[in-house]
Amino acid sequence: MNAPLHRELPAGALDAAAALDHVTRAWDGDILRQLTDYIAIPAKSPAFDADWAAHGHIETVVRNAAAWVEAQKVEGLKLEVVRLPGRTPVLFFEIGATRSDARETVLMYGHLDKQPEFSGWRSDLGPWTPKYQDGRLYGRGGADDGYAVYASIAAVQALKAQQLPHPRIVGLIETCEESGSYDLLPYVHALRPRLGQVGLVICLDSGAGNYDQLWLTTSLRGMASGTLKVEVLSEGVHSGDASGLVPSSFRIMRQLLDRLEDSTTGRLLPASFHCEVPPDRLAQARATAAILGEEVHKRFPWAHHDCGGSTVFTLPTTRDPLDGLLARTWAPTLSVTGAEGLPALKDAGNVLRPYTAFKLSLRLPPLVDAAVALQQMKALLEDDAPYQAKVTFHPDGAASGWSAPSAPPWFGAALDAASQAYFGAPCGYIGQGGTIPLMNLLSQGFPQAQMMVCGVLGPQSNAHGPNEFLHVPYARRLTAAVAEVIARMP
Repeated sequence: MNAPLHRELPAGALDAAAALDHVTRAWDGDILRQLTDYIAIPAKSPAFDADWAAHGHIETVVRNAAAWVEAQKVEGLKLEVVRLPGRTPVLFFEIGATRSDARETVLMYGHLDKQPEFSGWRSDLGPWTPKYQDGRLYGRGGADDGYAVYASIAAVQALKAQQLPHPRIVGLIETCEESGSYDLLPYVHALRPRLGQVGLVICLDSGAGNYDQLWLTTSLRGMASGTLKVEVLSEGVHSGDASGLVPSSFRIMRQLLDRLEDSTTGRLLPASFHCEVPPDRLAQARATAAILGEEVHKRFPWAHHDCGGSTVFTLPTTRDPLDGLLARTWAPTLSVTGAEGLPALKDAGNVLRPYTAFKLSLRLPPLVDAAVALQQMKALLEDDAPYQAKVTFHPDGAASGWSAPSAPPWFGAALDAASQAYFGAPCGYIGQGGTIPLMNLLSQGFPQAQMMVCGVLGPQSNAHGPNEFLHVPYARRLTAAVAEVIARMP
């Protein structure tokens, strides 16, 4: 990492060296241990653990985080675990303003629920077996984004350590983000009087183009998902007896997906699933492509094989950095994320299966209405089924994407100052292909607020997949950068 640059301190700015030292001691002294304990708890989101309340893992991570926050004894901090009937809990904290002219509130967001285990972890790693190695803390959820509440409090402590006046700060840490944040809106409504006039939202649940500078997320894709099921028989039958006469449920599935996607190029066929890229986002993507170059596609763990003595890697859909950035942030894309009705290879006999079911995840451009797209998707897949097979598409969620508001001069200047101070490089701007439903919600609820959406999910961090890790050196500097931006808030 580059050392912080020496600079004259403008009014309201932090002493960068002292701030970085403060957050480093916080991370190394306690936060790393807290996150190690957190990773060991299988606090899967309700979509992946229907009995989450009975299992108690979400309750455990919320209580642990709350106990840690209270133990920091941050001056002026009040904390509450808020519970609405039948919903996952949220952690809410508020810290009074120490600036007499502060009229707006800073809202800090994160989540404590996790994605499921997935397969393919290295033999020495696992989703619930944390391991710290070479500055990386491996395990499920540390980077996505259990660290957020700890980093948020550490950033506030860095401000207070230098006795810098700050605006009012509130924190909202939810526990069903990985399920689509369906519990969040009721909490936002319930807490709205206590949220105040939000002028800056800091969301620590996003990604980074590299680990060499601060990255601001400029857009997020939306998502529409559900299960598509094709049934042709009431029970499996001998494939030698039936195949050729009984249509394969898998072949019908392929036909249905062909209505949605060009399987040769991966392009989604309905025009309504696409949108134009705004000029400012296109300009930012060009600048980011120049920074990252081939790292846009090289960051992924491509499968490879030997071919005539040479190692051959799977190719990306494009090697052009700009096209690659736009493909993963502004293009609709279909993924099959799960399947049912297919026995494991070792259990697969010569049987024509009665049905095939796929879990479909459709990522949508930031400006496309996800609810409308989901209904169009259902009609497209179910109508006029081949062979009059029983075809059902059961939606299980839709969340529209988000594009950041135009940034006023102070915000861009604060981001650049923070990136230069703690990384020695200017702030980068990048769209993300994932979905954070909260951001669209907060943009609607607080249309005047600036959105500092950032995170630690850089190259190879592999959120949701095997070998997920938190890049601790980057997280330390990001924590200090957050404090810097708060200090510079006008």
